[in-house]
Amino acid sequence: MKRNTMDELIITVAPNGAYKQAADHPALPLTPASLAATAKQCCEAGAAMLHLHIRDATGRHSLDVAGYREALRAVRAAVGDAMVLQVTSEAAKVYQAREQIVMVRELRPEAVSIGLRELDQPEIGESGLAHFFAWLAAERIMTQVILYDTADVLRWQALQKAGVIPDAPWFLLFVLGRYSAGQVSSPHDLLPFVQAHSGPEPWAVCAFGAAEHACMAAAMALGGHVRVGFENNLFLKDGSVAPDNTALVRQITSLATALGRPLATAASLRERFR
Repeated sequence: MKRNTMDELIITVAPNGAYKQAADHPALPLTPASLAATAKQCCEAGAAMLHLHIRDATGRHSLDVAGYREALRAVRAAVGDAMVLQVTSEAAKVYQAREQIVMVRELRPEAVSIGLRELDQPEIGESGLAHFFAWLAAERIMTQVILYDTADVLRWQALQKAGVIPDAPWFLLFVLGRYSAGQVSSPHDLLPFVQAHSGPEPWAVCAFGAAEHACMAAAMALGGHVRVGFENNLFLKDGSVAPDNTALVRQITSLATALGRPLATAASLRERFR
C-alpha cells in the first residue's frame, strides 16, 4: 500500500541565514565544510531539507553560483540523497530581482526558496514573473514561495487567478514576526495566514526569536510544516541558548512524535514536489 504523505511532517533546517556571524554563535556554520557537518547531523536528527545560505570571502551574504556549487558538493558528499538541498535566492539588501532570477537559472538547483515580494517588482513585471515561474515548473525545481504577511498571500492568489503563476506543486512558507517589534514571533501570528490561505498548496512556517518552538507547535497542530534553525532563532524552548542547530531539530522530532506526525523523507519530498 502506498504511504499517505499528506500528513508527513516536513522539517527544514535553516542553519545560518544571511546576516548572523560567528560572533552570534560559535556553532553557526559558514563554510562548506561546516555546512556539510551540520547538514549530516540535522539529517540524522530528522530534517529532510536543508535551507542553504552561503557567504563571500568577507562573510557577506552571497548568491555566487560558483560558491553555491562548492557548498552543494560538500553537503551532498556528506548526506548523499538523504536531504533535499534548497538554496535561497534572498536579496538581503545586496541583490536585485534580475540578479536573483539569473542566479537560479544558471544554478538550476534541486530546490529553491523565492521571496514573492522580492521578485514581484516593476522591472520584472507580471510577464517576467510568468516566464520565471513557468521555467521553474518546467525544470521541476522544487520551489518554496516565501510570504511575509496576508497581503503577500492575497497577491499570490491574485497572480494564480490571473494565470501568471502556473499550476505546479508549489510549497509556501509563512514568515511569522518578520515585521513585528524586535522580530519576535508569536503563535497568534499564524492565524491570519491560515485564514487567508485558500489554495491547495502545503505550507510551512518559520518564526523569529525564542517563541520559535511554540510557533512550530501551532503550525504542526494545524497540519503545517516547519523550518527551524539559527537563521531565525538561537534558543531552545526552555529559553536557554541552543548548543547547535541539531538541538532545534530534535525538539521538533520529539514534538512530532507527541502529535502523531510521521516525518517526511527526502524521497517523499521529491515524489510530492517534483
